[in-house]
Formats: sequence, C-alpha cells, structure tokens
Amino acid sequence: MATFRGAWVTFVATALLLTAYAEVLPIVERASFPEGFMFGTSAAAYQYEGAAHEGGKGVSIWDTYTSQPGKVSDNSNGDVAVDQYHRYAEDMWLLKDINMDAYRFSISWPRIFPKGVGDVNWEGVRYYDTLIDELLKFNIQPFVTIYHWDMPQYLEDTMGGWLNPDIIEPYTKFATFCFQRWGPKVKHWTTMNEIHIFAGFGYGNRGIMAPGRCSDRTACAAGNSNTEPYLVSHHALLAHALVVDIYRKEFKGAQKGVIGLVEDTTWFYPLDPNSTEDQRAAKEAQEGSLGWYFDPLVFGDYPDSMRKALGDRLPTFTKEQSELLKGSYDYLALNHYTSSYATFRDGIPTKIAKINGQITLTPLRDGVEVGAPSGSFWLFDEPTGMRKILAWVRERYNNPTVYILENGVSETNTDAYMPLADQLMDTARIRFHHGYMQNLLLAIRDGSDVRGYFAWSFLDNFEWSGGFAERFGLYYVDYKNGLARYPKSSAMWFQRILKRTANNLLKLT
Repeated sequence: MATFRGAWVTFVATALLLTAYAEVLPIVERASFPEGFMFGTSAAAYQYEGAAHEGGKGVSIWDTYTSQPGKVSDNSNGDVAVDQYHRYAEDMWLLKDINMDAYRFSISWPRIFPKGVGDVNWEGVRYYDTLIDELLKFNIQPFVTIYHWDMPQYLEDTMGGWLNPDIIEPYTKFATFCFQRWGPKVKHWTTMNEIHIFAGFGYGNRGIMAPGRCSDRTACAAGNSNTEPYLVSHHALLAHALVVDIYRKEFKGAQKGVIGLVEDTTWFYPLDPNSTEDQRAAKEAQEGSLGWYFDPLVFGDYPDSMRKALGDRLPTFTKEQSELLKGSYDYLALNHYTSSYATFRDGIPTKIAKINGQITLTPLRDGVEVGAPSGSFWLFDEPTGMRKILAWVRERYNNPTVYILENGVSETNTDAYMPLADQLMDTARIRFHHGYMQNLLLAIRDGSDVRGYFAWSFLDNFEWSGGFAERFGLYYVDYKNGLARYPKSSAMWFQRILKRTANNLLKLT
C-alpha cells in the first residue's frame, strides 16, 4: 500500500510538473520556431517609397487625400515618405543585417498603370525589378501585396473606385501583370491589405482615410457610412476571389507560389466575462470584424450574425460568386496588434477603448492589465490576444496555414524634445514583440499552423492619417537630417534572436 501511495504521489507530482511546464512561456529565438519558419518586416508603397511625382507614377487617392489640409494629424504627406524609391539598396542591406528572411512590400498600382488601366509605366516596373533582385541577392524572400490602398485617382474619378463592381476588371488586369512580370521570382502573394480598414475608415468613421467618404457632412463632402463600407468590402472580396482564380489557373502551376488575403484583427474579450450578453457581444464583434472577410473565403458567405444585424445593407453573393470565394486562399494572414473589450451599446456589439473621450485601462480578469497606450491611441500591449485569436482561427476555419504579416507597437515622435540616443532605446518595443512572440509560440504548440511572423515596421514611416507623429520602426528615421537610418535597440534584439548558428536548427517540440 505504501509503495502504491508513493507511486501515486510521484505520478501526480509529475503530472502537475508537466502541466506547469506546458504553460511556461517559451524562449524567443529562431531555434524555438518550426524549421522553415520565416521572420520578416512589412511595409507599404505609399508609406515608404516617396517619389510620388517621379518616374512616371500616376496620382493615387492617397496623394489626393493628403493634399487636403487637416486630413493628416501633422499635415504631412507621402510625397517623400522615407524615400525607399531611391534608397532601396541601403535598406535591403539593413534588413539583411538584422537577419530577416523576408520583406513584405506592396506594388504601387499607379506607379505601374498611371491611370489604373492602359499604358504601362516601364520606369516603375524597372524599380520593382531592381528591388526584387536586390532582395534575392541577400536571400530575402519578397512577400508582395498587390493592393495596399493606393487606388489610382483616375479610376476613383471615372468609376467611383471600389464602390463600382466594374473596378474588378482593371484590378484583375493589374494583378495579372504582376504575376506575369514578377511571378517567376515572387513565391508569396497577398491580394489586398486590410479591406476592413480601407472600407471602414475610407467610407465611414468620419472618412479618416482615403478616399474620405462618410455620412458626416462636417467631415466628408459625400458618402453613406451605412451602406458604402459593406459595398466596398463586397466588391473587394469578389476581386480577391477572381484574382486567386486567375493565379491558380494561369500561373501557380509553373511559378509554384502561394496566394492569400491579409486582414487586421483585434481580439475581443467580453467586458464582463460573467455576462452572457457581453460574451455574445465579443463573439459577434469577432465575427463582424475578422469573420466578415474570412467567412466568405471559407464558407462562401458572411457570418449569420452579420446577416441578422445588417439586413439588406449587407450585399448578397450569387451561387457562382459564393463558389468562387470558397477556398480562394492558400493561406489566411493576420495583422494583429492589440485586444479590446466588447459589450452591447444600443443593441450593437461595441469595442470599448474610450469612455467620455478618455482611454480606459481596465484590468483583464486574469489579473494582467492592458498596457498603457502606445504612441497610437488604439494600441494596447496585450500579448495573450495573439494566442487567443490564433485559436479562434484554428477552430473556426479548420486550422488553415497562417502568416502574421504585421505586429508591432508605436511610440510618439519625440524629436522636438528628446535626444536621439534616448529615442533609440525602445525597450517597450522589445517587450511588446517578445510577449507576442511567446504567445505565438504557445499557439503553435496548441496546433496552429503558423508559418511566419512579420514586424511592423522595418523603418519609421508615414503612418497614414497619423503622419510622422507615430514611430513604428525597428530603425529610426531622422526626418530632420536627410532621412538617415539608425538602428533602435529593437533592431539589435531581432538581430540577436534571429542569428543563425549550428545550435538553432532544432524543430519546435
């Protein structure tokens, strides 16, 4: 009996130890991730390239939007941005220096087709030829986003942009040109970046992004926030599905690449975890953000909760469109930065970030506090959301291949009063990435098929309506002195943890 009891105690103690071990936060280094896992940084043409009026490039809706006073917080624009158009060689060397495997960037539609259709601007084509060759020279894989918000202004003026279903044809022609020209060298394609954002903020929410349409006539000259975001999203999803179909039928067999869609996603906690109503609010908020775009790709239609809530404001798919959408991805990509709380306000699932104009810092129920706001009012450090959103995707969509194509945190631009040396010490960014990557590792151990992690962003850059007031870069860009690049502490941290050695060739176990 004593022997049995001793064995039982040993068994229980061992089981408890193994359970505890399973939840110990893992070491973050290259060797901790599965073999072949890719690390990279992300960028977008309008935020990085500059040369807005050089090299034959046409005008985009962002060129037009930022030319209007008051549209950008610091009244800046992307005319020069961080001048990657001229400094790409230096930048790719810097990227290699911190041991990155991949670089995600976008092709500027008006740089290739100045009017969105018609004649090709070959000077713009040669720029991307050279950029891709420079990446491959350093063994850095190009991850190409075909559309990152810079609709040619000509198509906006003549067709109404994404409001018109006819926009699908010129978009597919642009995408087809990209596959023809760069497909032999580019093996990872993303059709669009964050339809949720360019539809929701470009056509609603006071029109705070291009093309700046909304119902509020104090902010927007035209638009209908009740219908246009849903119509724009609908047309963009159909364009995505058609482009994937073209790629698979005409290019994939020979080029051996993969293609998917990337969407932004917040993880939603119920404001009161003991409230069934708040639990339902969190569920419907998740379905009404990420599910809005991924459900059609997996199931062929929008979530039932959206259909019920929106009625005829939500467009419908024909049977043929639904079949084209279903399975129109080789991977589903996430841009995940932060988490929030959800509850019902006036019968609508509502994200809680502010109350009476003040940022609300509500402790999470497990005792971990949502971090203080970063340089972006909406961004809080809550790394466990990474594991939770990946679990949601794994369970809802039958564990698809996933890439994290953006994750990062900002600080406020403090050029006016903080010495450069102090600005380079971004320990909060290291803590942020470390925490999110730990939870990414836990999600992989849970079974999520995640293949890559990309930091936003490589360099400080033009942050859309935030202008240059927010700094997301691993490298500091000196806006006052020739756009010189300086590595922040976070760049050195990535350089160290991603260093390849004989000892970090292990697989995740």
